[in-house]
Amino acid sequence: MDHAITPEVANHVLAHYGRGGYQAGSFTEQIIKAIDMADVDNRDKLAHGFPGYVAAVVAIQYDPNGVAHLKAIAAGEQVAA
Repeated sequence: MDHAITPEVANHVLAHYGRGGYQAGSFTEQIIKAIDMADVDNRDKLAHGFPGYVAAVVAIQYDPNGVAHLKAIAAGEQVAA
């Protein structure tokens, strides 16, 4: 499974959390909301279809450097592994 966070994904997740970026379309925003609200089991299920979004949401929620990391990806300065 590819967990790479693209610049587009980083921008969408940053916008969802009010940290910059740009807003996703309505369907994608609903996916981000679902990931944001999901418990661990359901988040793992969502990761099968939306691995980059799940990785980005987990980063912004749990990594103290998550916002900076996503901003670097969004700016094309860093690539997520």
